[in-house]
Order: sequence, then structure tokens, then C-alpha cells
Amino acid sequence: MDWLLVIGGFILLMAGGEIIVQGAVVIAGRMRVPPLLIGFTVVAIGTSLPELAVSLEAVAGGQPDLAVGGVMGSNVANVMLVLGTASMLGAASDPGIGVRRDAKAMMMASFALLGAVVLGSIDQIFGASMLVCLVGYYGYSYLKSDDDIEIEESWVPNKISLATIVTIVGGLFIWKGAEFLIQGATGIASDMGISEAVIGLSVVALGTSLPELAVTIVAGIRGQGGVAVGNVLGSNMMNILGILGATAIIGGGISINPDFAERDIWVMLLTSGAIAAMLLNGREIGRRTGLAMVAGYFFYMAYLYL
Repeated sequence: MDWLLVIGGFILLMAGGEIIVQGAVVIAGRMRVPPLLIGFTVVAIGTSLPELAVSLEAVAGGQPDLAVGGVMGSNVANVMLVLGTASMLGAASDPGIGVRRDAKAMMMASFALLGAVVLGSIDQIFGASMLVCLVGYYGYSYLKSDDDIEIEESWVPNKISLATIVTIVGGLFIWKGAEFLIQGATGIASDMGISEAVIGLSVVALGTSLPELAVTIVAGIRGQGGVAVGNVLGSNMMNILGILGATAIIGGGISINPDFAERDIWVMLLTSGAIAAMLLNGREIGRRTGLAMVAGYFFYMAYLYL
């Protein structure tokens, strides 16, 4: 039953992420929101909603290791698995200046999480500061952009009333999927004697990264260079500043297991830093590099369980 809950949670999270993004795109288009702002907010927030749902559910249930581990593991999965897959599909070429700016912002957010891990908690003030930094970054990026991105067509009818209903349904899918995933993952951890931190870093992280993986596969099929890279960097920054920041405010703070300081925060910094360095130096993330990244991710998962 626990495995069925995990699988059902995966399906609901992925379906909910797709539904809410498509519905929100139609709403934004009907309200004449600039296309670039849609890309920075709707897509990034939409694909990160599973992480928010899981984090809030975990903290409410007194399981902060699942919340923090889920975000760290999701960031590692986004870089190694999602971006690695994008590279193998040829969707990570020529990311552009905007993506290099995102790489710098992602690393600043990663170092902020390092500081939180060293301190051992994220209180409400720290969480509020993280959200302020995220909003400030969005505003800065919007002012620096050219606003020449076209809005893609959606399968959602071009009516704001129907799009609103679709978006709400997508949100319900995500929250129910998070509930199933947490319940199933916790049961598996208990039955197998595996810590909640490891389950968060692996099962929960992979489940919440499925929307990003779906976007990456679509980008690869359509040959949209740079789309997957920007989605991964923006999602990683959203996970740290937005998800953990909001969870800390709503949940009255998050305690961080000191075990994360021994290995997992450094794995996240190493993987994110390596990709950021390649982007900042103008190096292309080719297919061989992508294959090595995906293989490295599965080795990391095996190491966690062994």
C-alpha cells in the first residue's frame, strides 16, 4: 500500500504541475501579463509547487527532514538528472546571458542554504528574508530582460473562467499528491529502517522533480535550446528561497538535521557549482557530459541506500 501511495503521489504531482502551469499561462495571457514575467513566475512556481506542498505537509507532520531533504535532493536531481537528460537530448545548448545571470543567483541561494544548515534552522525572519530576495531577483530580472518571448499555446480553453477552474484542480492534484507521497514514503522508511532524510533526498526529491523532467523532455523534443537550463536554475532557486522560505514562515521555522552538514549540502553545492561554472565560462553542456551527470545521479542514489 505504501508503494501504491508513492506511485499515486508521483502521478498526481506530475499531472497537477502540468495542469496548473497550463491554466496559469492562459490566465496570465488573458490579463495581459508580460510574457517574460510568465516565464519567470508561472513556469518556475508551477513546477516547484510539488516541493512546496511536500515541505508544508512534512513540517506540519513534524517531519522537517523530509522537507529539507526533499529540497536538497530535488536540486541535485534537477541538475544531475533533469539537466543531464536535457543535455543528452541536445536541449542545453546556447543558454544565453539571462541563464548565466540565473546561474549566479542560484549559487547565492545555495550558499544561503549552506548558512542555514550551519546554523541548524531557518526561523521565520530568515524565511521572510529569503522570500524578499526571491521577489527582488524576479523584479531585477524582469527589468533587465528584453520581453521578446512568445507565449506558447495551451490545451486549456482561452477563457479565464475555465482556466481558473483548471488551475484550482491542478492545485488540488498537487496537494493530494504530496499527501500520498509523504504518507507512502514515511511508511517505506519505517518498514525498511531507512531514515526520513534519505527518503527525502531520494524518493520525495525524485517525485517533486517530475514536473521539471517533463518540461525538459518536451524542450528536448522541440529543440528549444536553453529552455531546460533556465527552468532548472530557476526551479533550484525557487526551491531554496521560495519553498523553504514560505515553509519557515507558515510552519513557524524549520529545524535542520546536522547530518545534512556532513554530506548532502556539499553534494548539492558541488553539483550546482560545477554546472554554474560551466555556464559562466561559456562551455556547452554536451551529450557526453549529460550522460555522465545522469550516471552520477544514480550512483549517488545507490550510495544513499547502501
